[in-house]
Amino acid sequence: MIIDVSEMFNKKARKEIDLNLEKAKFCYDNELIQFSKPVKLHLIFNHIGNDIELTGNIDTELLLTCSRCLETFSYSINVNLNEKLSKTLKSEDEDTIFIENDRLDLNEIVENNIISILPIKKLCNKDCKGLCHQCGINLNQNTCNCKVDDVDPRLAQLKNLFSTD
Repeated sequence: MIIDVSEMFNKKARKEIDLNLEKAKFCYDNELIQFSKPVKLHLIFNHIGNDIELTGNIDTELLLTCSRCLETFSYSINVNLNEKLSKTLKSEDEDTIFIENDRLDLNEIVENNIISILPIKKLCNKDCKGLCHQCGINLNQNTCNCKVDDVDPRLAQLKNLFSTD
């Protein structure tokens, strides 16, 4: 969603906006991030000098894939926004979002802020058992009869040192 911010730069005032952004999905790091609820945005624009300070909040629910069992699970997020918008390109300030043609792309801001809070290891729950390394069954739902022998083949000879014959 693109909004026109020319009014905010010209009037030098404060403005609050509440939006519901219908987003289906986006791709990050070769993974599909899906939304299960609309993205609720509460945005506050404050004119400061020649720039605009954008604060507010993003509230939604994502569908993520568990890193251990590969099942899809819901992940609620609530992100506080704190962005600086400027019409002049400043090379020394990397955190400032450059506004070209008085148009602000909210999709990019939403995606970047969501990416910044995603967990590195996405787990459906902290006790997720994952998949069996041999048969691939989901160990959270079933048990398998696979023999668990987690000996590294490079160290297999050392196992015989500790056997008591």
